[in-house]
Amino acid sequence: MAVAMRGGRGGGSGLRSFFSFRIFISAMFSLLFIATLSVLFTTNPNTPQDDVLPMTGNAYVHRTFLALKSDPLRTRVDLIHQQAKDHITLVNAYAAYARKLKLDISKQLKMFDELARNFSDISVKPNYQTSLFESDGPIDEDVLRQFEKEVKDRVKITRMVIVEKKENYDNQLKIQKLKDTIFAVKESLLKAKKNGALASLISAKSVPKSLHCLAMRLMGEKISSPEKYRDDGPKPEFEDPSLYHYAIFSDNVIAVSVVVRSVVKNAAEPWKHVIHIVTNRMNVAAMKVWFKMRPVEGGAFLEVKALEEFKFLNSSYVPVLRQLESAKMHKLYLGNQAENTTNDAHGMKFRNPTHLSMLDHLHFYLPEMYPKLNKILYLDDDVVVQKDLTGLWKIDLDGKVNGAVETCFGSFHRYAQYLNFSHPLIKESFNPKACAWAFGMNIFNLDAWRYEKSTDQYHYWQNMNEDQSVWKKGTLAPSLITFYSTTKSLDKSWHVLGLGYNPSISMDEINNAAVIHYNGNMKPWLDIALNQYKNLWTKYVDNDMEFVQMCNFGL
Repeated sequence: MAVAMRGGRGGGSGLRSFFSFRIFISAMFSLLFIATLSVLFTTNPNTPQDDVLPMTGNAYVHRTFLALKSDPLRTRVDLIHQQAKDHITLVNAYAAYARKLKLDISKQLKMFDELARNFSDISVKPNYQTSLFESDGPIDEDVLRQFEKEVKDRVKITRMVIVEKKENYDNQLKIQKLKDTIFAVKESLLKAKKNGALASLISAKSVPKSLHCLAMRLMGEKISSPEKYRDDGPKPEFEDPSLYHYAIFSDNVIAVSVVVRSVVKNAAEPWKHVIHIVTNRMNVAAMKVWFKMRPVEGGAFLEVKALEEFKFLNSSYVPVLRQLESAKMHKLYLGNQAENTTNDAHGMKFRNPTHLSMLDHLHFYLPEMYPKLNKILYLDDDVVVQKDLTGLWKIDLDGKVNGAVETCFGSFHRYAQYLNFSHPLIKESFNPKACAWAFGMNIFNLDAWRYEKSTDQYHYWQNMNEDQSVWKKGTLAPSLITFYSTTKSLDKSWHVLGLGYNPSISMDEINNAAVIHYNGNMKPWLDIALNQYKNLWTKYVDNDMEFVQMCNFGL
């Protein structure tokens, strides 16, 4: 029992010791907690320690909370000052980007530097420094209000400037603006091309006043002195196959006179040359009077006839005449005229009914017009002959019908450019990569023509094209079809083209050419002619002819 009692007393003493230790620990933690709170709540928010606190996150919230307890106006000063600093940083960033991109550098950098300086100048004003930033006392609310107003005014101006200049620094905006500009330029260019093509069409297809004047003067001469201009009748040389024969089909008196004069002046033996001119009924009298007044030099022979004198050329035989009489064709051409005003980039004729005129298609009937001839040289009225051409009659055409200069280079001027190869007959009959050739100076073997029945080929395809499903413009396409496999390539020096649309032809190439061709709209007798080539044509104009002087050709 004694043992038991001692054990009980020892247990009570241990419990007392345990509880005493716990009380001591609790007291110590309580004192430590009180000391911590005392340090936290006795710290002065305006001490220099707060100046290094960050202005964001929990620290900024803690500092603002303490400032509100001490002086809420101080917080407004800090917030306004920070807003000014943020906008200084933004302006400096745009200034740095302007230096990098060199965008109106002197003007824009000066503007951005001035904006940054405006913000900085506010903070250094003496009254603001004294009242808002250096004083530990209470803040004057009137001064703070004035400070806030000045900062907000500058912020507003800065934002307006940045919004205005932002597109210079925003790549996406710049890209979109560039795309819009490119689109607008393309639209303007397309419109300018259409307007230019229309103006060119009007200039090229209208009869110049000088040409009209010349025709009227010649007609007046015919009427006033009819006995002087009676026809002499046919001459045997007109059908002599041993001579050099030319064919020129035109209603332009001055142009034909230049071709004839250039042929004769450059011929070694002009008395062996016979020139056949065919025009329409309206101009045949003027053409005859001209060559009566100004006879061909050197003994060359010249025949002038009207288209209507060839009786076989009627609508029952000639598809073009039949199509011209068709109201459907006339309407189709008129309806498409405006659509195709930009298709003349390479000197092709615009699509309108006048280009279905019989004069344009007359060369397809050369064997029937001159049945006793073996060869004939066809010349357009917009060419100038610079050398003796008798060598053309001596070229062996190897049984081919047509001798011509090829015009293709690379992928340009191939058959695919002139014919509709989606048409099944065209696709199976012709090679789209076949080389095209020039028209306007062609030596024709009329015997081979008759043997190949080339005129029948032309009739077949012209009938097929009544709805314009085979080709769309001019007379080159039907010529390419008609003489597809019967054309022999000539040396390029015989015929140089492009003087009516291409300003980049070398003078060496022109000077070496036997024939130069003003194909295109800029004809040498028009005001829109290319000046660098015009003198090559005007030197063959008969300026001594009184009517040329009276009609003010301005050559």
